Amino acid sequence: MLNSLDILGSALTAERLRADIITQNIANQNTTRTADGKGPYLRKNVVFETRTLSFNDALTESRGGGVRVKKIVENPNGLNPVYDPTHPDANEDGYVMYPNVNNADEQIDLMAASRAYESQVAALAVIKAIASKSLTIGEGV
Repeated sequence: MLNSLDILGSALTAERLRADIITQNIANQNTTRTADGKGPYLRKNVVFETRTLSFNDALTESRGGGVRVKKIVENPNGLNPVYDPTHPDANEDGYVMYPNVNNADEQIDLMAASRAYESQVAALAVIKAIASKSLTIGEGV
């Protein structure tokens, strides 16, 4: 039972971070210069990693399986050049490089992350109900 809670907790944490990164992408979809001044914002993706244990390891470890964020990667490909020679970030040819963030794709990813989070919360409610029922076993005996 505790292993199930550990798995769900790790999944909830991972999906929450995924949603945060997606909203960061959306917020920066028009950022042509980052705070460090090194060019446009680069779209970020979250890479998950499963944590699986052998049966023997599961018996000896206090934590079970689950998912965790392995890394957050930036995608430098697909920047969008827009001709605007009056823009302060325009290059010598008059092009401004805009981030490689597609709002529609980000909205779809955010919806998927939200649905995954909701399903994990529903599973958590089932585990809570099972634990509650197990506490009542033997009350009427």
